[in-house]
Amino acid sequence: MMSSLGGREKMTTIFFCIVLFFATSVSTTSLKVGFYKSSCPSAEMIVRKAVNKAVSKNPGLAAGLIRMHFHDCFVRGCDGSVLLDSTPGNPSEKESPVNNPSLRGFEVIDEAKAEIEAQCPQIVSCADVLAFAARDSAYKVGGINYAVPSGRRDGRVSLKDEPTLHLPPPFFNAKQLEENFARKGLSLDEMVTLSGAHSIGVSHCSSFSNRLYSFNATHPQDPSMDPEFARYLKTKCPPSSNTGSDPTVPLEVQTPNRLDNKYYKDLKNHRGLLTSDQTLFDSPSTKRVVKNNARYGANWGNKYAAAMIRMGAIDVLTGTKGEIRKHCRVVNYR
Repeated sequence: MMSSLGGREKMTTIFFCIVLFFATSVSTTSLKVGFYKSSCPSAEMIVRKAVNKAVSKNPGLAAGLIRMHFHDCFVRGCDGSVLLDSTPGNPSEKESPVNNPSLRGFEVIDEAKAEIEAQCPQIVSCADVLAFAARDSAYKVGGINYAVPSGRRDGRVSLKDEPTLHLPPPFFNAKQLEENFARKGLSLDEMVTLSGAHSIGVSHCSSFSNRLYSFNATHPQDPSMDPEFARYLKTKCPPSSNTGSDPTVPLEVQTPNRLDNKYYKDLKNHRGLLTSDQTLFDSPSTKRVVKNNARYGANWGNKYAAAMIRMGAIDVLTGTKGEIRKHCRVVNYR
């Protein structure tokens, strides 16, 4: 197994990647680092303990928790709506094909929230627990640490149809991705930087099998994909059949459980798994960012931390808006 970052870059990322600066196009003025310092001082430590325990047993949960935070923030803002269970006649975001069955890590949030509630009843929001968990996942598997501004409150609405309206699908090109992230107040550089989370986690074969077997009328196989990589993928993802099977493969095969910049190196070698991955290197507007992220691992880690802070401030509920749920899966009874 290759090391995730070289020499000084690795040490810098692991020990000193604490990001406190964030830009202004996504408002963070209503969130505050250390929001629970007086009201629930153990909150962040409780979340980190739950994440460390879960990810030690199952490293794939780190990717799941980071992805869950992304899916939460891009739909109704970072309000914990992705955590709500369906109710009779109202299927929630969890039931969207974007989230079901691939989204995972809910039990980690539940465990952390239950312990927090035992110590600080109805003080810490589920949205903040998820934001802390995403940060702690990045630290556990990538050494990327940052201070999370908190003070989010929880939403009371979660609708099955909304994730597909807001989350970018795996077939988007760079221009479509740029526009999708811009609608949330995030820049082109931040879009490419956050895509580096695809250095961990897995994808179902159905999300990219068209690149192997039915790319277009001229080329059944995507000619932009490294042929050796395509052969490897075909051994993991046979042509679709009627069995209903949809295997998974790592999004990045070199260090699949390490959050690092190998993802960008794979893109340079035409080994991006999804269309929405490889397009970042193939498109002139994003190619330079990919090259820089591939070359400077510690700098990418710092940019990733800053971009996560900004993403975590999208359309947040604060003050008296929303509520502080007692249980993350259900809204409070009124």
